[in-house]
Amino acid sequence: MQEPTFWSTQSTQTETLLTNSSKAQATQTRHFSTRDASTQTPGAQYAMRETAKPSPAKPLPDQSLGRPMDQPSVEDEKGDPSSLTVLTWNIDGLDVEDLRERVSKLLSYLRKYSDVVLLQELIPPYLEILQQVLPDYEFLQGEHHNGYFTGVLLRKSRVQLQQSSIVNFPTTEMSRNLLMAQLSFSGHQLCVMTSHLESCKTSSQERMNQLRRVWKKMRETSDDQTVIFGGDTNLRDWEVKKLGGLPEGISDVWEVLGEPENCRYTWDTVTNDNKEIPFPARLRFDRVYIRTAINGAKIKPESMRLVGLERLKCGRFTSDHWGILCTFSFESADTAN
Repeated sequence: MQEPTFWSTQSTQTETLLTNSSKAQATQTRHFSTRDASTQTPGAQYAMRETAKPSPAKPLPDQSLGRPMDQPSVEDEKGDPSSLTVLTWNIDGLDVEDLRERVSKLLSYLRKYSDVVLLQELIPPYLEILQQVLPDYEFLQGEHHNGYFTGVLLRKSRVQLQQSSIVNFPTTEMSRNLLMAQLSFSGHQLCVMTSHLESCKTSSQERMNQLRRVWKKMRETSDDQTVIFGGDTNLRDWEVKKLGGLPEGISDVWEVLGEPENCRYTWDTVTNDNKEIPFPARLRFDRVYIRTAINGAKIKPESMRLVGLERLKCGRFTSDHWGILCTFSFESADTAN
């Protein structure tokens, strides 16, 4: 695939941003504690270690790549007014290795597929690059104190922002919070949310406390709005069970779609070797929840795909997490009845 045109048309400015990002984050990363890394396992200390790049391997079949990922056409920009695409992805901005190629690939996904993008582990220079080369998106960012944060991107031609807010988690030790946005899409009222819940096995109780707050906010949202949450939850299945399972009215999109095996593991060190982890780990850290509006038009999940499965020329992947791309469809209340 050819590199997106922004590398040539805006190469000087973008390269400066990338260079500054690499330098700043290389210094900053050394000061992060291992519990702040996205690899929430006893091997997390390996995530920040500078490792030798693996030899380029044959690209994995990327389940999200149904067509070439070039610039969107006019038809793509208009899109189907009854179909909404949402991408959630921990993009591992703390990893500064091979940043140019990884950012380039991320941008190709964003340009082609998503009306709403929910990102975790953004860093300021990374966000600046996205803002520079994606003027067709509106950007929201969560609060940050550790140098990384969450973000929401909204395709302006398809989604209209009404208001946004941030809910801080009062007992977090990692400056985690919930970023919320009230939207209008094709005349439908939506609320989208993202968060990067507390990391590490030892932070299980705090992570469950945060999840309770997410669920509470989802349930408190107006009955006229559908709520979609997507993020890096760091959850283990037993933690959801310990909380008594999902609250009434809230569904796990992966479960709704029949628990597709090819979307089960979003942090998979068996396949993804971006981090040097001394043991295999396959976990569903990244999740999408939905609470459908009680009044008005109904929305339902239509599909789920993992993205970022393609090994890049540098021998690595876009992130140590796979992204989750979901498609939702709307139907009128009359049709639903």
